[in-house]
Amino acid sequence: MGFITYQWSLSKGLRRLDAEKAIYQTNDPNTMLKSIIEICNSSSNESNLFILKDFHQHLSEPVTHRLLKDLIKLISDTRDTVIILSYEYKLPQDLELYATHMLCGYPHEKEINNILYETIKELPRWHHGSRVNLNESEEKKILQSLKGLTVQQIRGVLHQAVLENNCLDINDLKTIEQYRRNLYDREGMLEFYALEGDENIAGFNNLKTWLKDRKESFKAENNFNLPPPKGIMLMGVQGCGKSLAAKIVARELNLPLYQFDPGRLYGSYIGETEKNMRKTLDLADKLSPLCLWIDEIEKGFSVTNSKADGGVSQRVFGSFLTWMQERKKNTFIVATANDINALPPELLRKGRLDEIFFVDLPDLETRKELFRIHLSKRNLNPEDFDLNHLAKASKDFNGAEIEQAIISALYRATRTKEKTGTNQILEQLESTRPLAVLKREDIESLRTWARERATPV
Repeated sequence: MGFITYQWSLSKGLRRLDAEKAIYQTNDPNTMLKSIIEICNSSSNESNLFILKDFHQHLSEPVTHRLLKDLIKLISDTRDTVIILSYEYKLPQDLELYATHMLCGYPHEKEINNILYETIKELPRWHHGSRVNLNESEEKKILQSLKGLTVQQIRGVLHQAVLENNCLDINDLKTIEQYRRNLYDREGMLEFYALEGDENIAGFNNLKTWLKDRKESFKAENNFNLPPPKGIMLMGVQGCGKSLAAKIVARELNLPLYQFDPGRLYGSYIGETEKNMRKTLDLADKLSPLCLWIDEIEKGFSVTNSKADGGVSQRVFGSFLTWMQERKKNTFIVATANDINALPPELLRKGRLDEIFFVDLPDLETRKELFRIHLSKRNLNPEDFDLNHLAKASKDFNGAEIEQAIISALYRATRTKEKTGTNQILEQLESTRPLAVLKREDIESLRTWARERATPV
Protein backbone atom coordinates (compact mmCIF):
# COMPACT_ATOMS: atom_id res chain seq x y z
CA MET A 1 0.00 0.00 0.00
CA GLY A 2 1.39 3.40 -1.00
CA PHE A 3 1.23 6.76 0.73
CA ILE A 4 -0.90 9.82 0.05
CA THR A 5 1.71 12.58 0.10
CA TYR A 6 1.14 16.09 1.43
CA GLN A 7 3.63 18.95 1.32
CA TRP A 8 3.71 22.08 3.45
CA SER A 9 5.66 25.35 3.38
CA LEU A 10 5.01 28.67 5.07
CA SER A 11 4.55 30.36 1.70
CA LYS A 12 2.23 27.84 0.01
CA GLY A 13 0.43 26.06 2.84
CA LEU A 14 -0.51 22.37 2.98
CA ARG A 15 -1.62 20.54 -0.15
CA ARG A 16 -1.77 17.06 -1.59
CA LEU A 17 0.82 16.57 -4.29
CA ASP A 18 -1.89 15.51 -6.71
CA ALA A 19 -4.03 18.59 -5.95
CA GLU A 20 -3.65 22.07 -7.43
CA LYS A 21 -4.76 24.13 -4.43
CA ALA A 22 -3.61 24.12 -0.82
CA ILE A 23 -5.99 23.45 2.07
CA TYR A 24 -7.58 26.74 3.16
CA GLN A 25 -5.53 28.96 5.54
CA THR A 26 -2.90 26.30 6.24
CA ASN A 27 0.00 28.71 5.78
CA ASP A 28 -0.23 29.17 9.54
CA PRO A 29 1.76 26.33 11.25
CA ASN A 30 -0.87 25.74 13.95
CA THR A 31 -3.76 25.58 11.47
CA MET A 32 -1.68 23.23 9.33
CA LEU A 33 -1.05 20.83 12.25
CA LYS A 34 -4.76 20.83 13.16
CA SER A 35 -5.58 19.99 9.52
CA ILE A 36 -3.09 17.08 9.56
CA ILE A 37 -4.65 15.76 12.79
CA GLU A 38 -8.08 15.86 11.12
CA ILE A 39 -6.73 14.05 8.04
CA CYS A 40 -5.17 11.32 10.18
CA ASN A 41 -8.37 10.89 12.22
CA SER A 42 -10.49 10.53 9.09
CA SER A 43 -8.10 8.21 7.17
CA SER A 44 -9.02 4.70 8.14
CA ASN A 45 -7.57 2.64 5.28
CA GLU A 46 -4.98 5.08 3.92
CA SER A 47 -1.45 5.94 4.94
CA ASN A 48 -0.27 9.54 4.78
CA LEU A 49 3.13 11.13 4.32
CA PHE A 50 3.52 14.77 5.40
CA ILE A 51 6.59 16.70 4.23
CA LEU A 52 7.11 19.92 6.21
CA LYS A 53 9.67 22.38 4.87
CA ASP A 54 11.72 24.45 7.36
CA PHE A 55 9.25 23.56 10.10
CA HIS A 56 11.94 23.45 12.81
CA GLN A 57 11.85 27.26 12.94
CA HIS A 58 8.34 27.19 14.45
CA LEU A 59 8.92 24.66 17.23
CA SER A 60 9.91 27.32 19.75
CA GLU A 61 6.23 28.38 19.87
CA PRO A 62 4.50 26.56 22.78
CA VAL A 63 1.20 25.91 20.95
CA THR A 64 2.99 24.60 17.83
CA HIS A 65 5.19 22.39 20.00
CA ARG A 66 2.16 20.96 21.80
CA LEU A 67 0.23 20.33 18.59
CA LEU A 68 3.15 18.41 17.09
CA LYS A 69 3.38 16.23 20.20
CA ASP A 70 -0.37 15.54 19.93
CA LEU A 71 0.10 14.57 16.29
CA ILE A 72 3.03 12.25 17.09
CA LYS A 73 0.96 10.50 19.80
CA LEU A 74 -1.93 10.12 17.36
CA ILE A 75 0.11 8.47 14.59
CA SER A 76 2.49 6.47 16.80
CA ASP A 77 0.75 3.14 16.01
CA THR A 78 0.05 3.88 12.34
CA ARG A 79 2.03 4.10 9.09
CA ASP A 80 1.39 7.84 8.88
CA THR A 81 4.73 9.64 8.76
CA VAL A 82 5.94 13.24 9.22
CA ILE A 83 9.18 14.36 7.57
CA ILE A 84 10.72 17.70 8.54
CA LEU A 85 13.15 19.08 5.95
CA SER A 86 15.80 21.42 7.31
CA TYR A 87 19.33 22.59 6.64
CA GLU A 88 20.22 21.80 10.27
CA TYR A 89 19.16 19.23 12.84
CA LYS A 90 17.28 21.17 15.48
CA LEU A 91 14.57 19.48 17.56
CA PRO A 92 13.50 20.03 21.19
CA GLN A 93 14.82 17.31 23.47
CA ASP A 94 11.38 15.85 24.24
CA LEU A 95 10.73 15.37 20.50
CA GLU A 96 14.11 13.81 19.69
CA LEU A 97 12.92 10.55 21.28
CA TYR A 98 10.38 10.12 18.47
CA ALA A 99 12.61 11.20 15.58
CA THR A 100 15.06 9.51 13.26
CA HIS A 101 17.82 11.79 11.99
CA MET A 102 18.68 11.22 8.34
CA LEU A 103 21.69 13.12 7.01
CA CYS A 104 21.54 13.67 3.26
CA GLY A 105 24.90 13.60 1.52
CA TYR A 106 26.25 15.44 -1.49
CA PRO A 107 26.08 14.09 -5.05
CA HIS A 108 28.62 11.33 -5.72
CA GLU A 109 30.97 11.28 -8.70
CA LYS A 110 28.54 9.73 -11.21
CA GLU A 111 25.78 12.17 -10.24
CA ILE A 112 28.17 15.12 -10.54
CA ASN A 113 29.21 13.86 -13.96
CA ASN A 114 25.57 13.78 -15.10
CA ILE A 115 24.90 17.26 -13.67
CA LEU A 116 28.02 18.57 -15.41
CA TYR A 117 26.91 17.21 -18.80
CA GLU A 118 23.33 18.45 -18.34
CA THR A 119 24.56 21.93 -17.44
CA ILE A 120 26.97 22.00 -20.40
CA LYS A 121 24.05 21.17 -22.72
CA GLU A 122 21.91 24.01 -21.39
CA LEU A 123 24.66 26.67 -21.36
CA PRO A 124 23.98 27.96 -24.92
CA ARG A 125 20.32 28.54 -24.00
CA TRP A 126 21.28 30.79 -21.09
CA HIS A 127 24.52 32.31 -22.42
CA HIS A 128 24.31 33.15 -26.12
CA GLY A 129 27.47 32.18 -28.00
CA SER A 130 29.01 30.38 -25.02
CA ARG A 131 31.31 27.45 -25.65
CA VAL A 132 33.00 24.62 -23.75
CA ASN A 133 36.72 24.02 -24.20
CA LEU A 134 37.70 21.03 -22.06
CA ASN A 135 39.65 17.91 -22.92
CA GLU A 136 39.10 14.64 -21.02
CA SER A 137 41.82 15.32 -18.44
CA GLU A 138 40.59 18.88 -17.78
CA GLU A 139 37.03 17.65 -17.49
CA LYS A 140 38.10 15.24 -14.73
CA LYS A 141 39.77 18.10 -12.83
CA ILE A 142 36.59 20.18 -13.06
CA LEU A 143 34.56 17.19 -11.88
CA GLN A 144 36.86 16.66 -8.88
CA SER A 145 36.59 20.32 -7.90
CA LEU A 146 32.77 20.08 -7.83
CA LYS A 147 32.76 17.38 -5.14
CA GLY A 148 31.12 18.52 -1.91
CA LEU A 149 28.66 20.87 -3.63
CA THR A 150 24.90 20.45 -3.90
CA VAL A 151 23.11 20.13 -7.25
CA GLN A 152 22.10 23.80 -7.25
CA GLN A 153 25.56 24.92 -6.15
CA ILE A 154 27.14 22.95 -9.02
CA ARG A 155 24.79 24.50 -11.57
CA GLY A 156 25.26 27.96 -10.08
CA VAL A 157 29.06 27.95 -10.04
CA LEU A 158 29.24 26.60 -13.61
CA HIS A 159 27.00 29.40 -14.86
CA GLN A 160 29.07 31.87 -12.85
CA ALA A 161 32.26 30.55 -14.48
CA VAL A 162 30.80 30.96 -17.99
CA LEU A 163 29.68 34.53 -17.27
CA GLU A 164 33.29 35.71 -16.91
CA ASN A 165 34.41 35.01 -20.50
CA ASN A 166 31.45 33.17 -22.10
CA CYS A 167 33.50 29.98 -22.04
CA LEU A 168 33.87 27.01 -19.72
CA ASP A 169 37.52 25.92 -19.71
CA ILE A 170 40.27 24.79 -17.34
CA ASN A 171 40.88 28.39 -16.22
CA ASP A 172 37.48 28.27 -14.51
CA LEU A 173 38.95 25.83 -11.99
CA LYS A 174 40.08 28.87 -9.99
CA THR A 175 36.53 30.24 -9.95
CA ILE A 176 35.16 26.94 -8.63
CA GLU A 177 37.88 26.64 -5.98
CA GLN A 178 37.29 30.21 -4.81
CA TYR A 179 33.57 29.47 -4.59
CA ARG A 180 34.29 26.46 -2.40
CA ARG A 181 36.56 28.48 -0.12
CA ASN A 182 33.88 31.14 0.34
CA LEU A 183 31.30 28.44 1.00
CA TYR A 184 33.15 26.35 3.59
CA ASP A 185 35.47 28.87 5.21
CA ARG A 186 32.69 31.03 6.66
CA GLU A 187 33.19 29.56 10.12
CA GLY A 188 36.83 28.69 9.51
CA MET A 189 36.59 25.06 10.65
CA LEU A 190 37.53 23.29 7.41
CA GLU A 191 39.67 24.98 4.79
CA PHE A 192 39.66 23.63 1.25
CA TYR A 193 43.06 23.29 -0.45
CA ALA A 194 43.40 23.28 -4.21
CA LEU A 195 45.84 20.60 -5.36
CA GLU A 196 48.35 21.69 -7.97
CA GLY A 197 49.11 19.00 -10.52
CA ASP A 198 52.82 19.80 -10.70
CA GLU A 199 53.58 19.50 -6.97
CA ASN A 200 56.38 17.05 -6.36
CA ILE A 201 58.15 15.66 -3.32
CA ALA A 202 61.61 14.13 -3.01
CA GLY A 203 62.06 10.80 -1.24
CA PHE A 204 59.09 9.40 0.74
CA ASN A 205 59.40 6.12 -1.22
CA ASN A 206 57.88 3.93 1.52
CA LEU A 207 54.88 6.23 1.80
CA LYS A 208 54.39 6.29 -1.99
CA THR A 209 54.44 2.47 -2.11
CA TRP A 210 52.02 2.28 0.84
CA LEU A 211 49.59 4.61 -0.98
CA LYS A 212 49.80 2.68 -4.26
CA ASP A 213 48.84 -0.53 -2.43
CA ARG A 214 45.70 1.11 -0.99
CA LYS A 215 44.62 3.48 -3.75
CA GLU A 216 42.16 1.03 -5.35
CA SER A 217 40.17 0.68 -2.11
CA PHE A 218 38.93 4.28 -2.44
CA LYS A 219 37.33 3.67 -5.82
CA ALA A 220 33.57 3.20 -6.00
CA GLU A 221 34.07 -0.09 -7.88
CA ASN A 222 36.11 -1.70 -5.06
CA ASN A 223 35.81 -5.39 -5.97
CA PHE A 224 37.99 -6.75 -3.18
CA ASN A 225 35.63 -5.98 -0.26
CA LEU A 226 38.53 -4.24 1.44
CA PRO A 227 37.80 -1.40 3.86
CA PRO A 228 39.46 1.86 2.81
CA PRO A 229 42.41 2.88 5.00
CA LYS A 230 41.62 5.31 7.81
CA GLY A 231 44.71 7.48 7.93
CA ILE A 232 48.35 8.00 8.76
CA MET A 233 50.52 10.03 11.11
CA LEU A 234 53.56 11.85 9.72
CA MET A 235 55.89 12.75 12.55
CA GLY A 236 59.47 13.93 12.43
CA VAL A 237 61.89 16.77 11.93
CA GLN A 238 60.45 20.19 11.13
CA GLY A 239 60.84 21.46 7.59
CA CYS A 240 61.22 18.02 6.01
CA GLY A 241 58.05 18.04 3.93
CA LYS A 242 55.30 16.68 6.19
CA SER A 243 52.77 19.34 5.14
CA LEU A 244 53.64 18.95 1.47
CA ALA A 245 53.28 15.17 1.88
CA ALA A 246 49.67 15.67 3.04
CA LYS A 247 48.87 17.38 -0.27
CA ILE A 248 50.63 14.64 -2.23
CA VAL A 249 48.65 11.97 -0.33
CA ALA A 250 45.35 13.63 -1.30
CA ARG A 251 46.46 13.86 -4.92
CA GLU A 252 47.60 10.22 -5.04
CA LEU A 253 44.32 9.00 -3.54
CA ASN A 254 42.36 11.31 -5.86
CA LEU A 255 40.58 12.94 -2.91
CA PRO A 256 39.76 16.61 -2.23
CA LEU A 257 41.92 18.04 0.57
CA TYR A 258 40.56 19.94 3.58
CA GLN A 259 42.63 21.23 6.48
CA PHE A 260 41.20 20.95 9.98
CA ASP A 261 42.74 23.21 12.62
CA PRO A 262 41.54 22.05 16.08
CA GLY A 263 42.63 25.40 17.54
CA ARG A 264 39.73 27.09 15.73
CA LEU A 265 37.18 25.03 17.65
CA TYR A 266 37.62 26.79 20.97
CA GLY A 267 34.98 29.37 21.84
CA SER A 268 34.44 31.62 24.83
CA TYR A 269 30.96 30.32 25.77
CA ILE A 270 30.06 27.13 27.64
CA GLY A 271 29.39 24.31 25.19
CA GLU A 272 30.46 26.33 22.15
CA THR A 273 33.66 24.33 21.60
CA GLU A 274 31.88 20.97 21.73
CA LYS A 275 29.21 22.31 19.35
CA ASN A 276 31.91 23.45 16.91
CA MET A 277 33.46 19.98 16.99
CA ARG A 278 30.13 18.30 16.18
CA LYS A 279 29.50 20.70 13.30
CA THR A 280 33.00 20.11 11.92
CA LEU A 281 32.71 16.33 12.02
CA ASP A 282 29.22 16.48 10.47
CA LEU A 283 30.61 18.64 7.67
CA ALA A 284 33.48 16.20 7.10
CA ASP A 285 30.93 13.36 6.79
CA LYS A 286 28.89 15.37 4.29
CA LEU A 287 31.94 16.14 2.18
CA SER A 288 33.31 12.60 2.17
CA PRO A 289 35.15 11.03 0.52
CA LEU A 290 37.92 13.45 1.38
CA CYS A 291 41.42 13.74 2.79
CA LEU A 292 41.36 15.51 6.18
CA TRP A 293 44.70 17.15 6.98
CA ILE A 294 45.42 18.01 10.63
CA ASP A 295 48.69 19.92 10.78
CA GLU A 296 50.70 19.82 14.03
CA ILE A 297 47.97 17.79 15.71
CA GLU A 298 49.73 17.87 19.08
CA LYS A 299 48.87 21.58 19.43
CA GLY A 300 45.15 20.84 19.23
CA PHE A 301 44.95 17.52 21.09
CA SER A 302 47.79 17.72 23.60
CA VAL A 303 47.75 15.65 26.81
CA THR A 304 48.56 18.81 28.78
CA ASN A 305 45.60 20.94 27.64
CA SER A 306 42.69 19.40 29.56
CA LYS A 307 43.81 20.46 33.06
CA ALA A 308 43.78 24.16 32.22
CA ASP A 309 40.36 24.43 30.54
CA GLY A 310 38.04 22.52 32.85
CA GLY A 311 38.01 19.36 30.76
CA VAL A 312 36.84 20.96 27.48
CA SER A 313 39.87 19.65 25.57
CA GLN A 314 39.31 16.17 26.98
CA ARG A 315 35.64 16.14 25.90
CA VAL A 316 36.46 17.46 22.43
CA PHE A 317 39.26 14.92 22.06
CA GLY A 318 36.92 12.14 23.20
CA SER A 319 34.39 13.11 20.51
CA PHE A 320 37.13 13.11 17.90
CA LEU A 321 38.41 9.67 18.96
CA THR A 322 34.90 8.20 18.81
CA TRP A 323 34.37 9.65 15.34
CA MET A 324 37.73 8.29 14.16
CA GLN A 325 36.83 4.81 15.39
CA GLU A 326 33.18 4.65 14.31
CA ARG A 327 33.05 6.71 11.11
CA LYS A 328 31.56 4.90 8.13
CA LYS A 329 32.42 7.50 5.52
CA ASN A 330 35.60 7.45 3.42
CA THR A 331 37.55 10.10 5.28
CA PHE A 332 41.31 9.60 5.12
CA ILE A 333 43.15 11.43 7.88
CA VAL A 334 46.67 12.78 7.42
CA ALA A 335 47.96 14.09 10.74
CA THR A 336 51.38 15.70 11.11
CA ALA A 337 53.26 16.07 14.38
CA ASN A 338 56.59 17.44 15.55
CA ASP A 339 56.37 16.26 19.17
CA ILE A 340 54.99 12.74 19.45
CA ASN A 341 55.34 12.74 23.26
CA ALA A 342 52.66 15.45 23.54
CA LEU A 343 50.03 13.17 21.95
CA PRO A 344 47.71 10.86 23.93
CA PRO A 345 48.52 7.16 23.33
CA GLU A 346 44.90 6.31 22.43
CA LEU A 347 45.22 8.50 19.30
CA LEU A 348 48.10 6.42 17.98
CA ARG A 349 46.71 2.91 18.28
CA LYS A 350 45.79 0.76 15.27
CA GLY A 351 42.19 1.11 14.15
CA ARG A 352 42.21 4.88 14.40
CA LEU A 353 45.29 5.40 12.26
CA ASP A 354 46.82 2.75 10.03
CA GLU A 355 50.49 3.71 10.18
CA ILE A 356 52.96 6.13 11.77
CA PHE A 357 55.64 7.31 9.36
CA PHE A 358 58.82 8.98 10.54
CA VAL A 359 60.12 11.82 8.37
CA ASP A 360 63.88 12.13 8.92
CA LEU A 361 66.38 14.59 7.49
CA PRO A 362 66.89 13.96 3.76
CA ASP A 363 69.76 11.70 2.70
CA LEU A 364 72.26 12.53 -0.06
CA GLU A 365 70.11 11.37 -2.99
CA THR A 366 67.01 13.05 -1.60
CA ARG A 367 68.90 16.32 -1.17
CA LYS A 368 69.98 16.15 -4.83
CA GLU A 369 66.36 15.71 -5.83
CA LEU A 370 65.32 18.58 -3.57
CA PHE A 371 67.79 20.90 -5.30
CA ARG A 372 66.49 19.70 -8.66
CA ILE A 373 62.85 20.39 -7.69
CA HIS A 374 63.42 23.83 -6.17
CA LEU A 375 65.71 25.02 -8.98
CA SER A 376 63.16 23.96 -11.59
CA LYS A 377 60.38 25.67 -9.64
CA ARG A 378 62.26 28.97 -10.06
CA ASN A 379 62.92 28.51 -13.78
CA LEU A 380 66.57 27.53 -13.27
CA ASN A 381 68.01 24.58 -15.20
CA PRO A 382 69.27 21.98 -12.67
CA GLU A 383 71.78 20.74 -15.26
CA ASP A 384 73.61 24.07 -14.93
CA PHE A 385 74.41 23.32 -11.27
CA ASP A 386 76.72 20.84 -9.54
CA LEU A 387 74.01 18.93 -7.72
CA ASN A 388 76.45 16.42 -6.18
CA HIS A 389 78.51 19.21 -4.62
CA LEU A 390 75.39 21.01 -3.36
CA ALA A 391 73.96 17.81 -1.87
CA LYS A 392 77.18 17.04 0.01
CA ALA A 393 77.50 20.62 1.26
CA SER A 394 73.92 20.58 2.61
CA LYS A 395 74.37 17.66 5.03
CA ASP A 396 71.90 17.95 7.93
CA PHE A 397 69.80 20.51 6.02
CA ASN A 398 66.05 19.94 5.76
CA GLY A 399 64.01 20.65 2.63
CA ALA A 400 62.83 24.07 3.79
CA GLU A 401 66.42 25.16 4.47
CA ILE A 402 67.57 23.97 1.03
CA GLU A 403 64.76 25.92 -0.61
CA GLN A 404 65.61 29.03 1.41
CA ALA A 405 69.29 28.78 0.41
CA ILE A 406 68.27 28.89 -3.27
CA ILE A 407 65.94 31.84 -2.65
CA SER A 408 68.66 33.73 -0.77
CA ALA A 409 71.10 33.08 -3.60
CA LEU A 410 68.57 34.52 -6.07
CA TYR A 411 68.19 37.64 -3.93
CA ARG A 412 71.96 38.07 -3.87
CA ALA A 413 72.23 37.54 -7.63
CA THR A 414 69.48 40.13 -8.22
CA ARG A 415 71.43 42.72 -6.24
CA THR A 416 74.83 41.98 -7.78
CA LYS A 417 73.43 41.48 -11.33
CA GLU A 418 75.19 38.11 -11.53
CA LYS A 419 73.93 34.83 -12.89
CA THR A 420 72.87 32.44 -10.13
CA GLY A 421 75.21 29.45 -9.98
CA THR A 422 76.50 26.73 -7.70
CA ASN A 423 78.91 29.04 -5.84
CA GLN A 424 76.18 31.51 -4.85
CA ILE A 425 74.09 28.70 -3.34
CA LEU A 426 77.15 27.24 -1.58
CA GLU A 427 77.77 30.63 0.06
CA GLN A 428 74.25 30.63 1.46
CA LEU A 429 74.62 27.07 2.74
CA GLU A 430 77.87 27.92 4.50
CA SER A 431 76.30 30.92 6.25
CA THR A 432 73.34 28.91 7.57
CA ARG A 433 73.18 26.93 10.79
CA PRO A 434 70.54 24.26 10.11
CA LEU A 435 67.91 23.23 12.63
CA ALA A 436 69.62 19.85 13.00
CA VAL A 437 72.59 21.69 14.55
CA LEU A 438 70.57 24.16 16.63
CA LYS A 439 68.28 21.43 18.00
CA ARG A 440 70.64 18.46 17.82
CA GLU A 441 69.61 16.92 21.16
CA ASP A 442 65.86 17.14 20.42
CA ILE A 443 66.26 15.64 16.96
CA GLU A 444 68.41 12.78 18.24
CA SER A 445 65.78 12.05 20.90
CA LEU A 446 63.10 11.99 18.19
CA ARG A 447 65.16 9.64 16.05
CA THR A 448 65.71 7.30 19.00
CA TRP A 449 61.96 7.14 19.63
CA ALA A 450 61.15 6.49 15.95
CA ARG A 451 63.81 3.86 15.36
CA GLU A 452 61.70 1.04 16.86
CA ARG A 453 58.22 2.58 16.83
CA ALA A 454 57.64 4.13 13.40
CA THR A 455 58.05 3.26 9.72
CA PRO A 456 60.69 5.28 7.81
CA VAL A 457 58.95 7.40 5.24
